[in-house]
Amino acid sequence: MAKRSAPEVNAGSMADIAFLLLIFFLVTTTIETDKGISRKLPPWQPEDVDPPVIKQRNIFTVLVNSNNQLLVEDDDMELSELREAAVKFLDNGAGTGEEACSFCQGAKDPSSSVNPQKAIISLVNNRGTEYGTYIAVQNELVAAYNQLRDREAQRMYGTTFTKMEKDYYDPNFNGDKDALKEKIDVISDMIPQKLSEAEPTS
Repeated sequence: MAKRSAPEVNAGSMADIAFLLLIFFLVTTTIETDKGISRKLPPWQPEDVDPPVIKQRNIFTVLVNSNNQLLVEDDDMELSELREAAVKFLDNGAGTGEEACSFCQGAKDPSSSVNPQKAIISLVNNRGTEYGTYIAVQNELVAAYNQLRDREAQRMYGTTFTKMEKDYYDPNFNGDKDALKEKIDVISDMIPQKLSEAEPTS
């Protein structure tokens, strides 16, 4: 009796199926992207242009040494106190005339900043500073700016600056993004984030 040959499996469409599966996974898979610290480089200026004169009272100096200790305005400070000190400096509002701040609620100390638009926070790290401490200090300083921005956004628009930014960058947000961007720009102009980072010391 003759042996019956096994029927062949038609594999002609297997390449098409594999290709469709590949496309499916490429389209549906979300790729995690690392988020860094948001910083903008200063605009380029010609060499023959003199840098603007900055008064010492408008500079808030934060030094971090190789032992991860903070020296803020020549005083030792704990990390937990940094945000409050930065807010106090930014919100001081000691300016008069054109430099006056209409929304500042600070102590108006004549030896401190005139208004948030002139205030600069200068951060200097040591090469031996731990990365975790560096990030923690950055977080506290940015949180100081956000605290003031949230306060003013709440006063002017009834919502926080943080929420407005979150909604603006949310792809599922259905509101008017142009109007939201205008509000974000107004608050950002009122309280610009001027965080200067010097080259680490040895």
